[in-house]
Amino acid sequence: MSMFCFQCEQTVGGKGCTVSGACGKKEDTANLQDALTGKLIALARSALEKGASVVTDDLIVDALFMTITNVNFDNADISALGAKIADETAKLKASAENSREIDMNTIWNSKDEDARSLKSLLLFGMRGMAAYAHHAAALGKRDPGVYSFFYKGLSALASNFDVPTLLDLNMEFGQANLKCMEILDAANTGTYGVPVPTKVTTNVEPGPFIVVTGHDLHDLKQLLEQTDGTGINVYTHGEMLPCHSYPELKKHPQLKGNFGTAWQNQQKEFDGVPAAFLFTTNCLMPPKASYSDRIFTTSVVGYPGMVHIDEKNGKKDFSAVIAKAKALGGYREARKMTGINGGDVLTTGFGHGTVLSVADKVVDAVKTGAIKHFFLVGGCDGAKPGRNYYTDFVQQTPKDSVILTLACGKFRFNDLDLGEIGGLPRIMDMGQCNDSYSAIKVALALADAFKCGVNELPLTLVLSWYEQKAVCVLLTLLSLGIKNIYLGPTLPAFVSSNVLKVLVEKWNVTPISTPEADLKKILG
Repeated sequence: MSMFCFQCEQTVGGKGCTVSGACGKKEDTANLQDALTGKLIALARSALEKGASVVTDDLIVDALFMTITNVNFDNADISALGAKIADETAKLKASAENSREIDMNTIWNSKDEDARSLKSLLLFGMRGMAAYAHHAAALGKRDPGVYSFFYKGLSALASNFDVPTLLDLNMEFGQANLKCMEILDAANTGTYGVPVPTKVTTNVEPGPFIVVTGHDLHDLKQLLEQTDGTGINVYTHGEMLPCHSYPELKKHPQLKGNFGTAWQNQQKEFDGVPAAFLFTTNCLMPPKASYSDRIFTTSVVGYPGMVHIDEKNGKKDFSAVIAKAKALGGYREARKMTGINGGDVLTTGFGHGTVLSVADKVVDAVKTGAIKHFFLVGGCDGAKPGRNYYTDFVQQTPKDSVILTLACGKFRFNDLDLGEIGGLPRIMDMGQCNDSYSAIKVALALADAFKCGVNELPLTLVLSWYEQKAVCVLLTLLSLGIKNIYLGPTLPAFVSSNVLKVLVEKWNVTPISTPEADLKKILG
């Protein structure tokens, strides 16, 4: 075994990647990321002993973010950040025990399968939370409690805590992540306005254009400001679709529409396209030769040979991206492009601000029987067979039900026209995976309106997962006591049989089966 990684849903054989990553990551890169994590644990333990700072906060967040699946494939980037972390740890001059770098193989090869499982859940959850903290910090929002948990959680990875303690720590993490999602929501809406329902075309106009993918609103805003009046159009991709609903972003007329679908289709959808592509965060797939010359990365994203845009004095200069778009020229004629199901209009912008503004209508619709059930169908998309389940599930939901959705899993069905109930569309896109807070806030508000618990609502969560942000959201839901979650397309390889038993017995987490069987079970 030359490497070990089992953090994503597509891990080889449902057990772990041991030769190369299913994501395209090479063994040396995977091992460098493990070494980076081991250094990070030493930094966290040293900072707990000697005192944390904004410097250690940012190093921890960036390093955790960098190790999320499909973020960074560049050994030089990983090594450089590892050196910074080692230097900062040395400056703290903590005890020899706390400053000792951890060999991650001691966790991966642990004979205590349940402790390994819960430590993995915690680590992968923190990687997801780091992404949210990173985006919030870019807009000036930080929460001491969130950063405090990173130190506590990372230090716990080097501990001999028993299973009950580790389970409690995962629940504590879930609450920390809830706070992190709350401050990110406040950062986004406070900076760019409350999202409003917006129809977005999938068609592409003639002329030069840039496709922006990832999750970072701040990067998109800077690019829009720099492309104002240049004649270059900007299109979102994947998780950036909800950006069209923010007032301060949509006021730029060159923000034209959404290009393509979810991340796993980019090698096909980007193939030979005469445009520049900017990756602000994950998910980056190893690019094909036909478009590798037009890929640009920024922030913690990296790939060997790609041009990287650094931040200087709080700003990023995207002139190289703009120049590439001009040189490529775009399409000569307009291109009609569609979603997976043939639709060419996507609707987004149903965050908690919008949904709760019409809460009275929603409550009345439930009371009169116009709405009988809510389904939250969302999460990460991926390439493995079986994910058509989510398309089939949504298509088979009763006409008196509403589908709330978020994250890139929605591209399986968000171009479907399922009609309306009382003037509200049956499919409501609540945003990115980063916007899971919206779904939680709406569920809690509905429970309050009906004077019941969330688990008593006519609401079922049907989630798909791929990477670590899905893990942190799941732990947040569990920490809130939310039960009866359907999870797929497969169960995480890092969840041991005993830990799974706890998830089933305490929260009734259920693996998906078939849309027909699951709908019958849910609706009775």
